[in-house]
Amino acid sequence: MKMIVGLGNPGKQYENTRHNIGFMALDRLADSYGVSWSQETKFQAKVASAMVDGEKILLVKPMTYMNESGQAVEKMSQYYKIDPDNVLIIYDDLDLPTGKLRLRQSGSAGGHNGIKSIISHLGTSKFKRIRTGIDRPDKQSVVDYVLGELRCDEQDKLSSSFDYIQSAVDLWLQSDDFNQVMNRFNQKKED
Repeated sequence: MKMIVGLGNPGKQYENTRHNIGFMALDRLADSYGVSWSQETKFQAKVASAMVDGEKILLVKPMTYMNESGQAVEKMSQYYKIDPDNVLIIYDDLDLPTGKLRLRQSGSAGGHNGIKSIISHLGTSKFKRIRTGIDRPDKQSVVDYVLGELRCDEQDKLSSSFDYIQSAVDLWLQSDDFNQVMNRFNQKKED
């Protein structure tokens, strides 16, 4: 069993914001797998489950707000006995140009509070990640920027990055070799 977690904030006011890239990517995955979301109060998350290539996949959107995302991830991974190596987190990254992807097998939080929370709750930084670029603000505060609405040009760039995320996830589920996925989908910065 594998768990794919998209990070974001619950609530209508956050739906189309840069900090909700993880939720948007998971909505795309759920649509492609033909599954719908259910509210799982005991896990503090919205969950959709799918069978992909004979393996059960849990899609998870923590409903704890970004800074406490680790609570839901910990509860789900403990209940279903999912090893951190079978956890993939999809989230926004200020240090990448909008729409660019970086895949990693482990690492620090890099200043991302959702990832800090997950590392704290899982007790390890060894889980897979797909970081999706949202760029840095020029004059706006970081908080206002990440919680700000996506512009049309950003939505266009992110739409194609969601296609890449779908393909990367599908390859991981088929091959179970994240190195192969990283080699294929990590995009060069000048792209």
